[in-house]
Amino acid sequence: MRVLLDECIPRRIRGALIGHEVQTAAEAGLAGLKNGELLRAAALKFGCFLTVDRNLQFQQKSGALPVAVIVIAARNNRFETLVALMPEVLKALAEIRMGELRLIGA
Repeated sequence: MRVLLDECIPRRIRGALIGHEVQTAAEAGLAGLKNGELLRAAALKFGCFLTVDRNLQFQQKSGALPVAVIVIAARNNRFETLVALMPEVLKALAEIRMGELRLIGA
């Protein structure tokens, strides 16, 4: 699956997303867009948006999302913290459907 990493996720997390094509928002030319705009733009080229922004689940209507979204609920966004949750993220990537929002690590 093509996965878009939010700006707040360390780039090197892509190495833990084995079997997926991963780009950061900056690499995709989407840096600086607000959540709604970012999700609409992501839907054009990506199957899933990966973020640690827990507020996203309250700002966007689940089921009406233009792209699948995985929100990682972690105590911080350091690589060491997030990489421990990647097995759960990989499982979610295998199952998630378009328009669905999944919360990981909560």
